[in-house]
Amino acid sequence: MSAMPHLLVNKVKTNGLSRRRFLKLSGVATDALTLGVPALLKAKGALTKLNVAHIGLGGMGRTRLTEMLGCNANVIALCDVDENQFGEAEKSLAKAAFKPAHYVDYRELLARPDLDAVVIATPDHWHAPIATAALQAGKHVFCEKPLTHSVAEARQLRELSRQSTGLVTQMGNQGSASGNLRRGIEVIQAGALGQIREVHCWIFDPFGTTPGQPIPTVGDPVPAGMHWDAWLGPGPGRAFKNGCYHPWHWRAWLDFGSGVIGNFGCHNLNLPYRALKLDYPVRVESHGDLMGLPAYSGRNRMRFDFAARGDLAPMTLWWYDCKLMPPSEVVPKTVVDHFGEMPKMGVLILGENGFTFGDAWNGSEYIQLKGEKNLSAIQHHAATKDIPVSLPRSPGHLAEWVNACGGGSATFSSFETGGHLTEIVLSGVVALRTQKALDWNGPEMRATNAPEAQQFVRLPARTGWKI
Repeated sequence: MSAMPHLLVNKVKTNGLSRRRFLKLSGVATDALTLGVPALLKAKGALTKLNVAHIGLGGMGRTRLTEMLGCNANVIALCDVDENQFGEAEKSLAKAAFKPAHYVDYRELLARPDLDAVVIATPDHWHAPIATAALQAGKHVFCEKPLTHSVAEARQLRELSRQSTGLVTQMGNQGSASGNLRRGIEVIQAGALGQIREVHCWIFDPFGTTPGQPIPTVGDPVPAGMHWDAWLGPGPGRAFKNGCYHPWHWRAWLDFGSGVIGNFGCHNLNLPYRALKLDYPVRVESHGDLMGLPAYSGRNRMRFDFAARGDLAPMTLWWYDCKLMPPSEVVPKTVVDHFGEMPKMGVLILGENGFTFGDAWNGSEYIQLKGEKNLSAIQHHAATKDIPVSLPRSPGHLAEWVNACGGGSATFSSFETGGHLTEIVLSGVVALRTQKALDWNGPEMRATNAPEAQQFVRLPARTGWKI
């Protein structure tokens, strides 16, 4: 049964629940966390379908909801602090056999003993609190990218996921399931491109919010059904303003989102991160038109420098967004000719023996080696066809997670993997907000030359909202 929203709002405002209280409320026994949920279910007779709840029902949330209909799962609940989102979400389920309950408070939802797993598609600042609570309640978790809103949160979730035996996690960078991306990893790691010292990633993103705008000081009436204080949650207090934060525009505001690089970085950087075995950058720079403001800069260029990794050479990864692109001399002519113009997004990995190119999700749709006159599809490239297929191919990013929750193969973008990638991406946001080139100590999560950057590594939570 769906709990009454007017009761839930008061509960939302309380402090985060402790691990012990979560276990008590949800009826999850201590042995569920010791043995692991799948093992416990198996001992009791495993369910034929996963019982899943979706938290956050905006555009991305409804996309995941529609996608879930093709997976072997039951959607038993929907949760959003904006009750107006339920109607659109229900349209996505018009042909489904199940009728999910509605919740405003995710903690009421997590207390359900029949709930196995959650899909989180809220604004960035809510990712870590909800994912943390869900793992502590013994639920499998799928969380959209970036995994968290801060570097420190990503590290904490990585550590928690290691301790959560038997629980399956997946970050929502859907390109991880792409056959092109996985083939790109195999080809690059086999040495087909030779040493790689330069990568360029870009996204021509109009964004939809005026870059660099000041925080509105005068608000508008909060719409009926919108629990604004709960939407703000651990973020700073703000007056509600029509068309400013909710829905979607929150991405531009660094108090709630992570800008364009937060939105797309875990897509664009996915292939280079995996194929080139990237650890933490040793230096991070950010240059934009409007830096140091509450909203993401109008045009931004970032540089991430990585040290040598074993036999792999030191390399530089460049990021460009909001109408900025790589210099024309960097992008091979065959790429421009193939598309008839400079592509509006790209992942270009330049090696001494050739290059791969693809969009944000696939990363490596095409390859061209020295001596070749044209691009070739990376999965049908004659010169690399004998490189073995070493990575499993995916049924789909969400389906892969659902299958893993039922005891299938491990996910490809677990919180350990996705959290590490998120730390790299968000170090760029730290540089942008600090307005300084950072000498970055990734393991210690700090800029050795800029102690003032620490305020952006571990973001403060509003009083009463810290978990």
